[in-house]
Amino acid sequence: MSKVLMKGNEAIAEAAIQAGCRYFFGYPITPQNEIPAYMAKRLPQVGGCFLQAESEVAAINMVYGAAGAGARVMTSSSSPGISLKQEGISYIAGAELPCLIVNIVRGGPGLGGIQPAQSDYFQAVKGGGHGDYHLVVLAPSSIQEMVDLVQEGFDIADQYRNPVMILGDGMLGQMMEPVEFKERTPRQLPPKDWAATGWRGDRPRAVINSLIIDPQALEDHVRRIYKKYEYIKANETRVECYNCDGAEIIVAAYGVTARIVKSAIEMAAREGIRAGLIRPITLWPFPTEAFAMWSEKDHVKAFLTVEMSMGQMVEDVTLAAGGRKPSHFYGRTGGMVPNPSDILSEIKKLARGDNNG
Repeated sequence: MSKVLMKGNEAIAEAAIQAGCRYFFGYPITPQNEIPAYMAKRLPQVGGCFLQAESEVAAINMVYGAAGAGARVMTSSSSPGISLKQEGISYIAGAELPCLIVNIVRGGPGLGGIQPAQSDYFQAVKGGGHGDYHLVVLAPSSIQEMVDLVQEGFDIADQYRNPVMILGDGMLGQMMEPVEFKERTPRQLPPKDWAATGWRGDRPRAVINSLIIDPQALEDHVRRIYKKYEYIKANETRVECYNCDGAEIIVAAYGVTARIVKSAIEMAAREGIRAGLIRPITLWPFPTEAFAMWSEKDHVKAFLTVEMSMGQMVEDVTLAAGGRKPSHFYGRTGGMVPNPSDILSEIKKLARGDNNG
């Protein structure tokens, strides 16, 4: 299959359609507006339904309804819009409904700006809504990976009856790259015999609900969900380890920032400094074991986490390293993007043992 040049947001939308998504509910916000615009055009062509809701709150509850009926459904937004969806996301997680949620992150807090950021990491991986739950959070670093993870995300959602989030940023959403919509081997997914598709007396009534009044029953429900999360951790964790063999400094980064880090690693190599990259592809489940393994290597002096934020993933990196090696942070925020030269400077400080770096 030939490649086609596409903007990131439009590639997300086409990947969703090719994955069988036929329902989209959303509300406009920069820098993800091309997703609903593309869906508005394409979904009617394939017999689907696009609906611009009156608000983000309405959109996520429409997702709840479609997912409860067993449909492949998605929504997308950007940071403040995702904040408005958090109550509904918690309901969806509590009711164990599969869906895909896309966050093309912009700078904050508050309305902030419209430039790219990664400052929604805590919101995505720590449970931005109320209660005990997790989203599966996938972090692509290229438009091709965005396409692949959107399609994979729908399967993960269906397999585990759990919402999945694609965490991108304004740069990935707006940039253009050649992509290929590959033939995929579908997973063997369980039947959606739990879905509320009508009752004719031939099976138990389907009840889609996240309200459980009895405290013991609610605890049992949450404990069962957390057993499912352990299975997800064991089977769905994804990570890229790049140039880590023999590396003195290992940089942790995700998304588009990881691509910038790779340029800094090449620059470091030209100056005789060996640096590597650990790139979490699943932000939840976090690839703790990869960091733990490399932290035990004698050649590793320190970890450096680079983010487009004031430091969020760095906490998980530090915990995963377990105090075996020092953990440092470098970040830009507010829509500012780190450049390879600045990252190289931080790598050089750590390589020469400057703990104030």
